[in-house]
Amino acid sequence: MIKKIDVLNRGLGLKFSGINNRIDIWALKAKNVHLKINNNQTVKLKSAEYGYWSAINIPISIADEYILQLETEQGIIERPDPVSLRQAKGVHQESTAFDVDAFKFSDESWKGIPLADYIIYELHIGTFSPDGTFLGAINKLDHLLELGINAVEVMPLSSFPGERNWGYDGVFPFAVQESYGGPTEFQHFINECHNRGIAVILDVVYNHFGPEGNYLPDFGNYFTAKYKTPWGEALNFDDAYCDGVRNYFIENVLMWMRDFHVDALRLDAVHAINDFSATHILAEIKAYVAELSSVMQREYHLIAECDLNDVKYLESLSENGYGMDAQWADDFHHALRVTAGEPRLGYYKDFNGITDLAKSYKQAFVYDGNYSAVRRKCYGSKPIDLAGNKFIVCSQNHDQVGNRMLGERSLQLYGFEMSKVLATAVLFSPFVPMLFMGEEWGETNPFQYFVSHGSEELIEAVRKGRANEFESFNSNGEAPDPQSEKTFLNSKLQWELLAEDRHQKMFSFYKDLIALRRLHPALRALDLANLDVKVFELENVLLIRRWQEDEQLICLINFSRKSQNIDLNFSGNWNCLINSSSVAYFGNDRSEHREIPLNKNFNILPQSALIFEHASI
Repeated sequence: MIKKIDVLNRGLGLKFSGINNRIDIWALKAKNVHLKINNNQTVKLKSAEYGYWSAINIPISIADEYILQLETEQGIIERPDPVSLRQAKGVHQESTAFDVDAFKFSDESWKGIPLADYIIYELHIGTFSPDGTFLGAINKLDHLLELGINAVEVMPLSSFPGERNWGYDGVFPFAVQESYGGPTEFQHFINECHNRGIAVILDVVYNHFGPEGNYLPDFGNYFTAKYKTPWGEALNFDDAYCDGVRNYFIENVLMWMRDFHVDALRLDAVHAINDFSATHILAEIKAYVAELSSVMQREYHLIAECDLNDVKYLESLSENGYGMDAQWADDFHHALRVTAGEPRLGYYKDFNGITDLAKSYKQAFVYDGNYSAVRRKCYGSKPIDLAGNKFIVCSQNHDQVGNRMLGERSLQLYGFEMSKVLATAVLFSPFVPMLFMGEEWGETNPFQYFVSHGSEELIEAVRKGRANEFESFNSNGEAPDPQSEKTFLNSKLQWELLAEDRHQKMFSFYKDLIALRRLHPALRALDLANLDVKVFELENVLLIRRWQEDEQLICLINFSRKSQNIDLNFSGNWNCLINSSSVAYFGNDRSEHREIPLNKNFNILPQSALIFEHASI
């Protein structure tokens, strides 16, 4: 039996410990393995059980270049280290020796924050700051603090070909992309975040590898033909020799949390992870993370992206679930956008607008066993007894913006006033809210899909693939060229917009919304039992009431393009805490709505949201 993984010590790759430097590699397909250092010194690795190879007392220093020589049936081949922590010269060249323990963190007092308290900000390092680096992102942390953010979600960092990529084409899961600053600067970024009270979520991809620079098949049975995926053969989590593959990814999870101090991982598209083992790989990962949490005396979180609406991903290990701490709630996003006026094309065909949005407020899932016309089947399960902190909601994210043909943001699609309405809908929800970088000031640049592959054949295949993706959306025009640097540059945030009055006031609106959420117990407590939702379907108006003990807040949202008179029946007087149409937020409404009754024929302006607090206790 393969030795159990030690949560406190790296079991794979190159490890520095004074003169006893060590390397451990899983190379099942190799007859012999040698480590070649700086192109002149070679060390033979010793064979161990189950396809592992190791060597100790290696004469290697930090920043040395090294490569692995594999003797295979086809001859001797040289490959970078699949557990490399640094690919300074890119994914096709030698690995660079890196000591993950050399950085001295100063975040000893950081113990994390509860997932239920997260206000998440998703960002892409390459386009978030003008520099497109970790240091550039550090320079913007004070902006996030002013906004009220306490958790950042960083899109994938695993080394990919070239210098421009969303990150989902990574091929070295342990190595931090060099063009962003490399592993040391990522540690510095996390340290700075923690010292400012900001948690760090890292997006990781355990369902596929990118199409360029993937050398794992030369080492072992990392892939299996048992399953068909959009990216080719599936990662091997349950076929012959899968133990080495499972260990590889478990080690990766532990490394980010233990060695880089990451607080949470967002696991990309877990529905594309195929595993019929007695213990699903996600459940095994969760068990190891729980053990690490116990040893380190702090909580680490696992957040899934899953489009199956299957509660087993969120149920605990003791309930035979996979133990994910939360998942992205795409149903909420889709229903919200259709309510705002998104054409019902592609996957939006399945959503009926405001009635589905009301259902999603109550339980996140719109599809809980009912029939989907797009999927042509019933799907989903009922999320009974799952708290609001199990779901992460947004009105924009990298997928829903960047996977549009032109990458338009909400401001371009629905306008300034509706953008504030969408923000209110998210931040008043009983779920964990997430913003996408730049939305807080109404960024006008798109976020488009970009790559920097080296193969012309692959580049052309990506272009054609992007064009085919939009057929179901009946998109007009031509998709931007993913390979062009212009597409990447067009996706960078325009920080100078914050100097303009309209964008300043949008920023103030987001700040006030977030401050309101953090101040009021009725909004902080993600208790779905303390929630009422009423739909005014003909008017396209939604009424949401949330309460906690003696505190009551209500949110009235008009998604329509005209004023609506709504019959309300709330006792006592109410004070308006937020009015999205206020002149303070670049609107036209000068009403204060102080100490007013909420009764019959209450008028709400077009595309606006109001939040009231009960004034009579």
